[in-house]
Amino acid sequence: MLAQDGAAGQDGSGGSGGIALAEPPEPGATAITPPAPGRGALWGISATWLGTRTLLVLLVTGILKISNLDVTTDVSVIYHGWYEVLQTGTFPMDDVTWQYPPGAALVMLLPGLLPWSYLISFFVLCVVFDTLAIGMLVRSGLRKGRSFAGAWVWVIGVPLLGPTVYCRYDILVTAVAVAGLLIVLRRPVLGGMLLGLGGLVKLWPLLALAGTPRGRRTRLSWTAAAAMLSALAFLLAAGMNGAFEFLTFQANRGIEVESLGALPLHFARLFGDWHGLVSMNYGSVELLGPWVPVISKVSIGATLVGFGWLLYWRLRARRWQPSTTYDAALAALLIFTVTSRVISPQYMVWLVGIAAVCLTVRGSSQRPVAVMVLVATVLTTIEFPMIFGQIVSSQPWGVVVLAARNLLLLAATIVSCRRLWLSTRGAAPQPATEVLPTEPESAYPVRPGIAYEQSLLD
Repeated sequence: MLAQDGAAGQDGSGGSGGIALAEPPEPGATAITPPAPGRGALWGISATWLGTRTLLVLLVTGILKISNLDVTTDVSVIYHGWYEVLQTGTFPMDDVTWQYPPGAALVMLLPGLLPWSYLISFFVLCVVFDTLAIGMLVRSGLRKGRSFAGAWVWVIGVPLLGPTVYCRYDILVTAVAVAGLLIVLRRPVLGGMLLGLGGLVKLWPLLALAGTPRGRRTRLSWTAAAAMLSALAFLLAAGMNGAFEFLTFQANRGIEVESLGALPLHFARLFGDWHGLVSMNYGSVELLGPWVPVISKVSIGATLVGFGWLLYWRLRARRWQPSTTYDAALAALLIFTVTSRVISPQYMVWLVGIAAVCLTVRGSSQRPVAVMVLVATVLTTIEFPMIFGQIVSSQPWGVVVLAARNLLLLAATIVSCRRLWLSTRGAAPQPATEVLPTEPESAYPVRPGIAYEQSLLD
């Protein structure tokens, strides 16, 4: 349950007012709090993690293959090319494949600190951050009233994305976001700083702050995130040229072939009613031609509407349960993903990570959503890298698989938002726990990516 804060400094952050997250029974619990999950389950999680990660290593090293498409080249060619440019003290300003906030430079430079080749060092970092994420999820699951379900979602969900998950830097960002979200209620300043750091690397971790309880925790976490993001952005901009050129590149993006907005064009192309181009454009394979500008504007409008709904939900929410902050983070991320003009395969690890955080709480409203995310992850691996050529050429099987994945994500978004709304408005049956209302707010010259990816398309 949620209780009003006590005396100043009671939780180590000072001040009073707002909402404090006690150590109560989870929703549906009786007066006797259920014990923490059995420690014997740790063996199962550990063994499964070791087995699945061994399989991933075999896939990324090419010993096992699920496709003829080599997904490691994004690291060995593009990331390594950016690394060489960044070492000179400048961002790759004339390379439109650089689509990332300035904090991404830190990730690109990190493998250079390790003694192996850039590719091997990158894989090592992926395994390290993967391990940190599962460690945080297991630690959360050991608390009273919590569950190991979140750890299982991560253990199973990450390898479902195939070798792609260790060949993109998104797993590093996701691990930071998972850590920040898991601790933001207990240590709002530290949690906010971690999410701010994640936001500087890939923006989306800032969405995890959408559901922080109104009051002191929101003020502390949001301020800490803004301070971390601003300070590091200033240092990177002062020390390197072109820190914010990515904003121009992002504004000029079109409709990526795997996005939800691309589906009408795929079906029209399948039946011979669309005659545009498919080309490498701004770092991804995009559809160019008739109706693309209209669909792009609709996607941006849908994003604004979705975030507007989130703001409306936040203003109207009557109660915060222990899972509400996590559930809202997943709903926000789904809105952001589904309405985006680009849905790259690695985006699924974001959703797997936040879904895993949700399921660390027994009373989460997002359990069916987590299952939908896992199924969508399997479909994502089928469409990339296994049948990506059929997606690019809008062949029937490729269009069917892509439509199934995207429509499933759309359904997950709707279900997630609805269940979040009901869980905080009291429309759904409520557990036998006391939830106090929230306190009202106080009044007071190198282009490594372009040439390589164009050669792939050619």
